[in-house]
Amino acid sequence: MQDRKKVAISVGDLNGIGIQLILENHTAISQFIDPIYCIDAEMLQQASEKLKIPIPEKFQTIENIAPIFEIAPGVVSKESGKYAYASFNKAVIMADLKKVDAICTLPIHKKAWELAGVNYKGHTDALRDFFDENAIMMLGCPKMYVALFTEHIPLKEVAGNINEKRLTKFLLDFYKTAKPTQKVAVLGLNPHAGDDGVLGDEEKIIQRAIDTANNTLQQMRGEIAEPVEVYSTPLVPDVAFTPNVRKNYTHYIAMYHDQGLAPLKALYFDEGINVSLNLPILRTSVDHGTAFDIAYANVALNNLSYLNAIEYIVNA
Repeated sequence: MQDRKKVAISVGDLNGIGIQLILENHTAISQFIDPIYCIDAEMLQQASEKLKIPIPEKFQTIENIAPIFEIAPGVVSKESGKYAYASFNKAVIMADLKKVDAICTLPIHKKAWELAGVNYKGHTDALRDFFDENAIMMLGCPKMYVALFTEHIPLKEVAGNINEKRLTKFLLDFYKTAKPTQKVAVLGLNPHAGDDGVLGDEEKIIQRAIDTANNTLQQMRGEIAEPVEVYSTPLVPDVAFTPNVRKNYTHYIAMYHDQGLAPLKALYFDEGINVSLNLPILRTSVDHGTAFDIAYANVALNNLSYLNAIEYIVNA
């Protein structure tokens, strides 16, 4: 198969379910990509024995990732956090050096990272710092993608972060890297999208950013091109995901985390993925956690998110 992409896969928290997904799906994803797993052979063997899943053939690993430790299923530990971060860091370095075409990350535990002394809340925060770029977090599946303007901040701080200049840049960067093929839905912040200022006036800021982004993108297309509005006016959030509205959009911009992810996960939880946009490397991830409660418990896992994360790379 020509043009097969090399993909570095960080193994996530080894006390969780990530390594089971890796072992069970290696044969399937190897039909489309050449995976390189950021895990030492000794840690891989330990996980394989605990899971009672044999190591597949042609399973490429990397040595000297981080100190070896005893896997403790379902336990939050600094050792597993340190290993997960080192695995991720190795994958990023390989992508930055063009040794691989993309990276796919398995779930980490934020508290384990904290215990290990890692000063990032997650993969996206770290990637912003590594590349000094404003990485955009987009989650979803081909039926519906949701990008988050603000992410892991307290709800009480969201309104104060609705900034026209920042939102305009966000919209332009999103268009450049997500490459939507139809109009993108932008959510308002307030109930009823502010009701003409009665319930809040942040929508005025959002609308100005939308207007500037649409005008800028039109200028890039040229004066003779047919006018195209890339972004919608601020939509009323509580109806934006109803079937009659959703049929018109594949991409949404949410003003804050739960505004976009609650409906997304209600609709497409099992198949959603996480994509980091606006970076010099391509990174995808599963859109679920470490599932410590079922780790190493001989429970059948839903692999759709992992397979979709790989498929996004194949088609990118």
